[in-house]
Amino acid sequence: MNELHLFSMVSTGVAGLVIALGTMLPAIAMGRAIASALEALARQPEAEKTITRTLFIGLAMIESLAIYCLVIALIVLFRNPLLEYFLK
Repeated sequence: MNELHLFSMVSTGVAGLVIALGTMLPAIAMGRAIASALEALARQPEAEKTITRTLFIGLAMIESLAIYCLVIALIVLFRNPLLEYFLK
């Protein structure tokens, strides 16, 4: 097995790990945020608009982390800048 094959295998493994962690951890954070928002709504129903607005902004920020992980994994898989080093 030459260096190019080893590098490709490691890159694929790292991309899989990035996707796994990049979806699992934001999903846990989203669940905790929603649970906290529901708890806050149960305590203060009059603050529903403020809590809901803040919740949706927070969920969008958390979801953007998962999208960034997807983009990085796709770059590593399909357009790896370090691959040019091995092709020389």
